[in-house]
Amino acid sequence: MQQHTKQVPVINGNLRKHIVEVPKVISQCSGIRIFGRRIKSLIFTTDIAIIRNCNADAVIAVYPFTPQPMISHALIMASDIPLFCGVGGGTTRGKRVIDLASDAEHQGAMGVVLNAPTSNETLASVCERLEIPAVITVLNEQADIAARLEAGASILNVSASTRTPEVVQAIRNDFPDVPIIATGGPTEESILRTIEAGANAISYTPPTNAELFHIMMNEYRGET
Repeated sequence: MQQHTKQVPVINGNLRKHIVEVPKVISQCSGIRIFGRRIKSLIFTTDIAIIRNCNADAVIAVYPFTPQPMISHALIMASDIPLFCGVGGGTTRGKRVIDLASDAEHQGAMGVVLNAPTSNETLASVCERLEIPAVITVLNEQADIAARLEAGASILNVSASTRTPEVVQAIRNDFPDVPIIATGGPTEESILRTIEAGANAISYTPPTNAELFHIMMNEYRGET
C-alpha cells in the first residue's frame, strides 16, 4: 500500500491572509493541554487587531497598569482564541486580585496570570476560588517554586529576559512535570533553546502596529 507524507492543507482568504504568524519552531514544544485544548503558542498582546489576525493558540494579556474588568471583558469578547488575563499581584493586591480573577473566569477567560510579587496567601485564595488555572510569573531562580505549587499554581510563566532558558532548566531539574510557559526571545534560536531547556509553551511578542505599518507602507510605495 502506498504511503503518503502527512501534509497540512492551508486555506487562506484574499483579505485575511496577511496575519501575524508565530515562529514555526514553537511547534516543536510539547504544549499544555487545558480543558482538552493543546496550547503551544501564546501571543503577548492586548491589541485586539493583532489578536484577531494571528495564528497563535492563545493570548496572554498582561499589561503594565492596574487590571480593569472592562479591559478583560473587551479582550475576551473580541478574541477568537483562548485568553489568559492578567489580574495583578504587584501594585494590585489582596482581595482586589481575587475579585478580578473571579470576574475574568466568569467572562470566559481560559486562565489568569498573576505577577511575580503576588503573595502565596493571595495565590492560594485565587486557586481556591477558581476552576480555571492560575498562572504565576517567575523572574529568576530565587523564586520558591515549591511554595507556589503548594499554594495551588497550575502553570509557571517564566519571564527572565535573556536568562529564561537557564531559569527554565533550573526549574525543570527540580520539578520535571510542572507545566511551564516561557518567553522565547526574538529569534528562532533563542526560542529553541528555551524549548530544549524544558518549556512546554512559548509566549511570543509580536511586532507593534507601527512596525507592521512601516512594512506595509514601504510595499505601497514600492520600496523594499
